[in-house]
Amino acid sequence: MALESLTVANFAGLVQPGCSLLELEGDVYLFGQKGWPKRSCPTGIFGVRIKEGELKLRPISFSNTSSYLPPLRSPAIAHLEPSNECPECYLIHGGRTPNNELSPSLYMLSMDSRGCNRKVTLQCKEKELVGDVPSARYGHTISVIRSRGKTACVLFGGRSYMPPAERTTQNWNSVVDCPPQVFLIEMEFGCVSAHNLPELTDGQAFHVALAREDCVYFLGGHILNSDCRPPRLIRIRVELLLGRPILTCSILNDGLAISSAVVTPIGCHEYIIIGGYQSETQKRMECTYVGLDDVGAHMETREPPQWTTEISHSRTWFGGNLGKGKALIAVPSEGNPSPPEAFHFYQVKFGDLEETTQGCSQESNELEDSAPMEDSEELYFGREPHEMEYSSDGEGDTYNEEDEEDESQTGYWIKCCLTCQVDPNTWEPYYSTELTRPAMIYCSRGEGGHWVHARCMELPESMLLSLSQDNSKYFCLDHGGLPKQEMTPPRQTVPLKRVPLKMIHRKTPVTLKMTPAKKTFLRRLFD
Repeated sequence: MALESLTVANFAGLVQPGCSLLELEGDVYLFGQKGWPKRSCPTGIFGVRIKEGELKLRPISFSNTSSYLPPLRSPAIAHLEPSNECPECYLIHGGRTPNNELSPSLYMLSMDSRGCNRKVTLQCKEKELVGDVPSARYGHTISVIRSRGKTACVLFGGRSYMPPAERTTQNWNSVVDCPPQVFLIEMEFGCVSAHNLPELTDGQAFHVALAREDCVYFLGGHILNSDCRPPRLIRIRVELLLGRPILTCSILNDGLAISSAVVTPIGCHEYIIIGGYQSETQKRMECTYVGLDDVGAHMETREPPQWTTEISHSRTWFGGNLGKGKALIAVPSEGNPSPPEAFHFYQVKFGDLEETTQGCSQESNELEDSAPMEDSEELYFGREPHEMEYSSDGEGDTYNEEDEEDESQTGYWIKCCLTCQVDPNTWEPYYSTELTRPAMIYCSRGEGGHWVHARCMELPESMLLSLSQDNSKYFCLDHGGLPKQEMTPPRQTVPLKRVPLKMIHRKTPVTLKMTPAKKTFLRRLFD
């Protein structure tokens, strides 16, 4: 078991307590960012990649037919294996929005396509529920069970706002535990049935739910009425008969007094529970192994990693599952003056797992370190307006197999020089302005110039921005480089000579030529 400190490269402020980590087709995604999504990532979902102690977040896009998915904190999440009815996906129910509103919807998040350059597109569909639909809540769990060849979901626990009839100005934002009902959701048609079990007398939230075949196990949880975390283990068995399903409940007292814990799988129906709280003011520093079999749940205490000083002294922490045998732990940053980063991040590895690079195939919206990125697009140096049709916004960014050959010759992934370092399969953003494509700059070599990658030319970001603003010519390393660029004389503008305009048809005054005798005659005539 090892503990590794992580440095967040970008979007660090978007990570917050209540966010969720989803592992889909070998990639990890962050869901539930802080605040509403910005233009840099309108979906609010980021791909997570950890490499050489650095954590990078990559904005993920949705397909055009996807439903809107708000950023939800503390929702109920379950992984649904692929079947004939639907592909591999995640079920997301409930949660709190940035406006502290509770969601009653059920979403299905799945992979839509993988395009060129490791472009990932997800698809989100809202599942319509009918019957005894559960109320909007957060802090609950949803689990997938299988019985008699059928698949269903078990939803339990959570918290919600007080009923409208009991809400006043003083307790308007007060929350209560939801009634201890067990909801059974049939996934094909979305039919929901509510079941009241006599063994369940109190509602609870922030518990751990583990499922195997037709059984669901609930560990720990916090009861708001009594402000306690009872050390109990609840097992619910579901039989999906042709008529009404049958649910049986057993309560054991050999559970864990824990809430808000992180669960990561290490094998088939084997898990490690880490983190969480055992009281209101005390974190749970131990690790527990949980194995599920036909008999029940077996738990063993495992030696925790060597916690750092920041983790030991922090009052709060949170995290999520990074994949098999890996977990992410975050603790608040403390100090005077306040550190620039809001949290310290750590990766915990369990067992003798092979060293693999965990990440999303789309590598680079609560924070991005580069503030201008939230309200700006990528930098396109020297691009004409008609070339913006196939930018990253809209349908033009989707992968077209027929265009791959042309894109390799004239697109962003060309071999710009003999020492070109840009590889579509291993490319990572280098400049803060890059999202899905490498930054390029135009070399003014004679009349037939060419495009080169800014990183291959070893251009600093300040120089790249300066060249884009000054409209000055640039020469790549093969055609003079920066010395030739610096010797390029500045453009001299000839001042315009202002010449007053002359009137073409200007009337001149009439002049009469008269002798003094004529003038005397006319004067006497009119007098």
